[in-house]
Amino acid sequence: MLGKKNNVTLENSNLKVGTIVGDGAIFKGNLVVKDTVRVDGEVKGDVNTEAVLIIGSKGRIDGNIEADTIFAGGLVKGDLHAKTKVEISSTGKIFGDITTKVIVIDENAIFQGRCDMGQKLPENITDIKTNRETGSYNKEERKEEMK
Repeated sequence: MLGKKNNVTLENSNLKVGTIVGDGAIFKGNLVVKDTVRVDGEVKGDVNTEAVLIIGSKGRIDGNIEADTIFAGGLVKGDLHAKTKVEISSTGKIFGDITTKVIVIDENAIFQGRCDMGQKLPENITDIKTNRETGSYNKEERKEEMK
C-alpha cells in the first residue's frame, strides 16, 4: 500500500483518511480515534484506532499501536497489535513485538522483535530437533523426526 507495488496508492484506493498527523507535526500524548489515521509526522504516545493506521515513510511513532490494519512505512518503537494485518514496506523500521493474523514484510524492511500470529503448533509435531551447535541440517533425520 505504501510502495509502488501493484500501483496501490491512497489516491487510487477507496481508503478515506479521517485523521492526519502531517509532516513536521509532533503529537505528544495518546491518540485514540475511530477512523483511519495517517502519520507523516511524529507521535510520542500510543495510537489506537478501530480502522487502518498508515505510517508514511517520514512518520514516526514512539508508543504502542492498536488498529485493525497497520501499514508501516516509517519508524515505530513500540508493540503493534493488528486485528487483521500488518504490512511493513521497504522503508519501514519496526522495533517491537507484533501480534496479528497476517504479516507482510517487504525486502529491505527492518523488523526487530517477535511476531505472534495466534497459531498453535500442530499436535502431530511433538519434538523437532536440530543440531544447533554445528548448524547442520540433515533432511533424512528431519523426515524421521516428522513421522
